[in-house]
Amino acid sequence: MGGNLKFVQGNEACVEGALYAGLDFFAGYPITPSTEIAELLASRLPKTGAKFIQMEDEIASICALIGASLTGCKVMTATSGPGFSLIQEGLGYAIMAEIPCVIVNVQRGGPSTGIPTRVHQGDVNQARWGTHGDHAIVALTASNHQDVFAMTVEAFNIAETYRTPVVLLFDEVIGHMRERLVLPEHGEIAMVERLKTSVKEGVDYHPYLPREDGRLPMSDFGGVHRYNVTGLYHDMWGFPSDDSDVVDGLLRHLMDKIENQAAHFPKYREFYTEDADCLFISYGSAARSARHVVERRRRLGERFGLLELQTLWPFPHDIVKEKTAGARYIVVVEMNTGQICQSVRLAVSRPERVFLANRIDGVLITPTDIQRVIRLIYGKGF
Repeated sequence: MGGNLKFVQGNEACVEGALYAGLDFFAGYPITPSTEIAELLASRLPKTGAKFIQMEDEIASICALIGASLTGCKVMTATSGPGFSLIQEGLGYAIMAEIPCVIVNVQRGGPSTGIPTRVHQGDVNQARWGTHGDHAIVALTASNHQDVFAMTVEAFNIAETYRTPVVLLFDEVIGHMRERLVLPEHGEIAMVERLKTSVKEGVDYHPYLPREDGRLPMSDFGGVHRYNVTGLYHDMWGFPSDDSDVVDGLLRHLMDKIENQAAHFPKYREFYTEDADCLFISYGSAARSARHVVERRRRLGERFGLLELQTLWPFPHDIVKEKTAGARYIVVVEMNTGQICQSVRLAVSRPERVFLANRIDGVLITPTDIQRVIRLIYGKGF
């Protein structure tokens, strides 16, 4: 992969990925530990003719994103725990109205204001279930800056393909640590541009009528077509409806367009999974410590492996089931009380084989922490 070599924070890698993807509009409010994303974009976006707006809060930020996306812009906001809580109502609106947007959450300790400057991974289930009602969501993550860049680009591609919000769940350690990033040349990574309607001016336009491939062409709001946008259940013209068939069909569409594509979403990295007696499952900065343990135990001739998840939602049940089939022990390494561990136990054939290695005190989980759990599992010293 050719391109420029940089030494950057993870938050800066996210910025580079968004700019590479064609970000046109950012609205946000500064909040630790995501503030660098807003700071950098405040400087970079105006130089390309794109727009940056600092909003009064995160509620206004997500609403501004919705409006800008409807006019044809590629849009993103960035926040952390308390701000992500404020975004939930607007996130539900974007899901219902099928509006492409990217929401970055650089996780910190919570609940409430919690511990703003320390690492945590406690927003995983909030990303899935934070907004009310039945819905589907896509949430991606990464453990290194090259993948932060790649997952940010992927988030925009998914948002534009499926007309849906996509959440990027990073964490404070990834956001603030520095490492190398190779910027690919433009065109090296395939980009998905918004599918525009071919319906001509004056012809009846159905903004919520999927094509056979499931994609919904869009018309820029304020352009040649007039149409209704609402958070209520609506028909193919966008007008509110409480007809049971319309309600049932729309909700199934919102779920199916994501869940039925789940086989295409999973992004993951794997290390020595083929013969692992003890398989770690991890993500984000915690996966770096898990990989350290794996590499060390491998040098000693022990069969350890790692499955690093980059797609958290839709949860990759089939991948987890397949990769864990031959393992005697499965250890989920994360920095919360076991939010992904719950999903792993539901995915595997023998949930009693699944153990949790975690920290919840705002400190990065270390290889020593993980090996302490391993000793308890194996019942012998390592």
